[in-house]
Amino acid sequence: MTIKGMRRIDTTRIEVPKGYRQGMLTNGIIYVDEILEKELEERSIDQVANVATLPGIVGPSLAMPDIHTGYGFTIGGVAAFDLHKGIISPGGVGYDINCGVRLLRSQLSREDIAPRIKDIVDAFYNDIPTGVGSKGKLRLSSKDHKKVLRKGARWVVEQGYGEEEDLDHTESGGCIEGADPDIISDRAYKRGKEQLGTLGSGNHFTEIQYIDEIYDEEAARCFGLSKDQITVMIHTGSRGFGHQVCTDFLEIMQKAARKYGIKLPDRELACAPFESREAMDYMAAMKSAANYAWANRQFIMHRVKMSFMSVLGTGPRSVGMDLVYDVAHNIAKIEEHIVDGKKKRLIVHRKGATRAFAPGHSELPGDYKQTGQPVIIPGDMGRASYVLKGTAIGMSESFGSTCHGAGRTMSRHQAMKQAKGRAIWREMEDMGIIVRATGRSTLAEEMPEAYKDISNVVDVVHKAGLSKKVARLRPLGVIKG
Repeated sequence: MTIKGMRRIDTTRIEVPKGYRQGMLTNGIIYVDEILEKELEERSIDQVANVATLPGIVGPSLAMPDIHTGYGFTIGGVAAFDLHKGIISPGGVGYDINCGVRLLRSQLSREDIAPRIKDIVDAFYNDIPTGVGSKGKLRLSSKDHKKVLRKGARWVVEQGYGEEEDLDHTESGGCIEGADPDIISDRAYKRGKEQLGTLGSGNHFTEIQYIDEIYDEEAARCFGLSKDQITVMIHTGSRGFGHQVCTDFLEIMQKAARKYGIKLPDRELACAPFESREAMDYMAAMKSAANYAWANRQFIMHRVKMSFMSVLGTGPRSVGMDLVYDVAHNIAKIEEHIVDGKKKRLIVHRKGATRAFAPGHSELPGDYKQTGQPVIIPGDMGRASYVLKGTAIGMSESFGSTCHGAGRTMSRHQAMKQAKGRAIWREMEDMGIIVRATGRSTLAEEMPEAYKDISNVVDVVHKAGLSKKVARLRPLGVIKG
């Protein structure tokens, strides 16, 4: 790289030097190899540099190999800030608060479901509402809505839609303490009231997969994964509720930045000092939306189980569908990390980046303590997804973070233009993948070519040591909003 002094550190990292942009307090680091380097957008590089100007940043401004331009922070961005001198920014979390991924493992093999795959995908499509404006099958009273925001996935389990073990295998137990439903706007409540148990539009999905490759036998056994096993991946977030929470607080944060004299290279980086009233209110609202998202994925998991049992005419023991793990990739959390040899509490922003904690971490369930956290990385609907595990290198280099997906190479408009005249669903079916979606435009926007090759992206974080490959999952059927 020669852009404004950028240099390649090694085969997986490029440095954005402090001199790249006036006001940078630290360097930026982008995890890309020479293949993915060719797809870097200058705007996303600028965003990595812009984040490096924010007060109280600790360590470098980071971007994962699925990097592409986002709102304020790049998608794939990771940044940690000092609790006393630093800030919190909604742009470092994103509009879809706690968009995340949940992976289920089954007792079924590829052979078991091959004759019924179309029926199962149809059942998913009928049982799981998808897309913009979709309404869930679980209606919330105002009282219950507030309980969801306080208790997250636990509330759904208490209603009979899951098991206690599901919470053990969900990041933060499916609930972050400190949510405050009383500061949420009426507009956010209105948007979220009927959307619990629904998939969002765009890249959100529920996908049936089979495991075609095991890279780490010991870790795979720990996670309960084996070759040819059927898995289900759920990718969705806090829906219109989280979007409205973000919208409400962006205006507040823009005023706060001016109030506290924070100079922003980009107004989309609107933020407030972490110890300010505005920041505390945003954290409480963000936690509410995060809890909503965990509740959302928990209920969808229940619908997945019901769909399988209905189509196959069997019971829960034969189907299985136990939770491997559920992890967020749009969130800001207070975490303890080693900085310059000392433990320090930081507010870590992950925007389109996945938590990947190392073996022995106190937040991991007992059965994953020795192996490390399961890391779930979805790809596009035509190629593959991956399961990885967290590492000690990731803890020291990226605050326990890794990539969250493939990352787009085309805008949605570009994808639709390129797909004109094509039957994407038929192309997918020719590949052996059954797809159901709310419209042709969704499939055009989400066609495989619109994304980077997930294998390249995962290879970068694997070679860098941020997380290590455990298994590869191939798609058989998918529903999209």
